[in-house]
Amino acid sequence: MDKISKISARQVLDSRGNPTIYAIVKTSNGNYGYSCVPSGASTGSKEALEMRDDDANKFNGKGVLKAINNIHNEITPTILGMEISDINLIDSKMIELDGTEFKSRLGANSILAVSMACARAGAASSGIELFRFIRNLYDPKKTEFKLPNPMFNVLNGGSHAFNSTDFQEYMVVPTGIDNFENSISAGFEIYNKLKNILENKNLPTTLGDEGGFAPPGLSNEDPLILLSKAVSETGLSLGKDIKFALDVAASEFYDDSTGTYKLKSENKNVSPDELIEIYKNLSKDYPIYSIEDGLSEDDWNGWKKLTSNIGNDIQLVGDDLYVTQKKFLTKGIDEKAGNSILIKLNQVGTVSETIENIKLAQNNNFETIISHRSGETEDTFIADLAVGTDSTQIKTGAPARGERVNKYNRLLLISDEIKEKFNYKVKNNLVGKYKWKK
Repeated sequence: MDKISKISARQVLDSRGNPTIYAIVKTSNGNYGYSCVPSGASTGSKEALEMRDDDANKFNGKGVLKAINNIHNEITPTILGMEISDINLIDSKMIELDGTEFKSRLGANSILAVSMACARAGAASSGIELFRFIRNLYDPKKTEFKLPNPMFNVLNGGSHAFNSTDFQEYMVVPTGIDNFENSISAGFEIYNKLKNILENKNLPTTLGDEGGFAPPGLSNEDPLILLSKAVSETGLSLGKDIKFALDVAASEFYDDSTGTYKLKSENKNVSPDELIEIYKNLSKDYPIYSIEDGLSEDDWNGWKKLTSNIGNDIQLVGDDLYVTQKKFLTKGIDEKAGNSILIKLNQVGTVSETIENIKLAQNNNFETIISHRSGETEDTFIADLAVGTDSTQIKTGAPARGERVNKYNRLLLISDEIKEKFNYKVKNNLVGKYKWKK
């Protein structure tokens, strides 16, 4: 038996320079695990609560010392001495201790920090890599591993940039390349071709929160024109090797009082039906296989219309809509609102609940996309999570900036580990069900 013997936590900084939690869990047999919790800028209103200090004199109120005190004073006494491999029981004890629907008493950031660190310590205790430990929690009968398709966020807008597009993210996805290392190479080449194109147009190449370029003054279609040119200059086949994905983050520009969407870059307000038509038209002209948060988290009727209109042809991803929460995902499945889910650990607050919701989605033919946050850390946990849960895609930003690149590098190392330990060629989890109908 290997039991939790010590838990410690401290305040560190994320990629935006805001405080977050770093936690370490040690065991009686000398094993340990760590975690560093990310934070979002564009957030769903029903996400599990990220507890902040709200002390304006320190870090503009964004300190996390309250959450850290909760780890030391409440969580630690509750789970000390528990078997480290029993993540489900550890998480359930913390959920019970908090006692609220959205982890508002202790803070989801405090609970998640401990949950992730325990999972890593559990893997170390078992003498296996983290992705294999997660696979045992997810489905120990599944023996073959695949790598997720990377979704490279190469152009940033919305809340992740200033004076840019209404749409938040423009991504290139190597859906026609079945080798992860070649996928990374393709993403790198497109990213650098795009930089050259922007420079030649005298557009700035400053970076947004997730490492993508954030030039001002573009329409919502302009990035797709630029990306098409960048792909063509690499020699890759647009629509075959490479497709596009959008994270619209429509909740950010939804006007609840009028039921319309304010497209500032287009200088107009549009209805849900009109916005759906925009997506339909863009998808005819460009190989868009995925649209995330195409409508507001509160616009369930719009989501049902969107799904009935284009859900057979396009991956419709709920992020703010589902916030990795079982009850919202269940509603989406039942009402046929969306067909895929973005998975963010800190939206729900424990490793075990995250895995449970991934399984629920996949059992109902939803794609699962594992995602970073705009306020990221050096923690690579999500790379292991994507492989361990057989998720088809991963979002972790542009092929730039250390907190984004380290996830890609971790996936490369996982690929090597699989080839060495299991002796088979590792393929990508290709996304082949959505075809471009030009």
